[in-house]
Amino acid sequence: MSTAPNRRAVAVILLVPLVVTLALWTFAWPAARIAPRDLPVGVAGPASAAQQLEQRFEQRDGAFDVHRFDDEAAARAAIEDRTVYGAVVVTPQGPHLLTASAASPVVSQLLREAVTASVPEDTPVRVTDVVAAPPGDPRGSVLGASMLPLALAGMAGGAVVTLLGLRGARAALTLVASAALVGVAVTAVTHSWLGAITGDWWTEAGALALTVLAIGSAVAGLAALFGPRGIGLGALLMVLLGNSFSGVSSAPQLLPEPVGAIGQWLPPGAGGSLLRSVAFFDGSAAGGAVLTLALWSLSGLAAVLFARRAPSPAEPVEPAREPALTG
Repeated sequence: MSTAPNRRAVAVILLVPLVVTLALWTFAWPAARIAPRDLPVGVAGPASAAQQLEQRFEQRDGAFDVHRFDDEAAARAAIEDRTVYGAVVVTPQGPHLLTASAASPVVSQLLREAVTASVPEDTPVRVTDVVAAPPGDPRGSVLGASMLPLALAGMAGGAVVTLLGLRGARAALTLVASAALVGVAVTAVTHSWLGAITGDWWTEAGALALTVLAIGSAVAGLAALFGPRGIGLGALLMVLLGNSFSGVSSAPQLLPEPVGAIGQWLPPGAGGSLLRSVAFFDGSAAGGAVLTLALWSLSGLAAVLFARRAPSPAEPVEPAREPALTG
């Protein structure tokens, strides 16, 4: 009796727990280790008082990256430019905390707790949300939940292009067109219906489309280079690692090192940062994310256009032609 079915059964029995363990590690471990790590914050006010406050931040070794500003106006400008997540302005009436819940509601709450704990109990702490999250999504839940559907959409686009046997320019145009339609559809839901993002409509659609294109072209490019197994590699990079390491629901600086940095090099993390920039900060600090997504998109499309691969199971294989008889 053949042992091949038994071997496949054993492989499935071992593979399923391995995949579940990997998925649990990628999603649960970063969430369980959320804490500030070189989190950019600002301090403004008179030199002596600001220096004391800066020293209190620096007592938590490695938690905060403190920036000094001359006054409240400079601190506000830095928040709006996404240089810092928040700032504490020292005033005669007490500390004035400037936050940006649009940048990260989790960081805003963390700064409130940190500043409140660093002053005497009877000292009031005034809080101003410089760039507030929209009323349609005050906790950032919609933005945080949007990356997984985008990753799945890009993943599906790249996989379908591969399994249908599309190649060359036709495959590239299919990826671009599907990503553009996904960007428009998602913007219609998140902006027009839910009110979760509030920037320029078409700029948001472009950011979403570029994110989906980067994911889809990367999956299709890996499949063009490595065959159908490239789809599995794309799923590992884009869905498991990319989505769980993106930091969209919190902030990259709250994730364990080097998870936060890795997440920003992958399309889901870069796409989340880009969408937050164009939706709430007029495109500030969007350059790095655009470059990352463009590199993934161009690399994937180049592989689709120029790589040679064996046909997938869905593609017909042309029979070999016999040489013509001569004479």
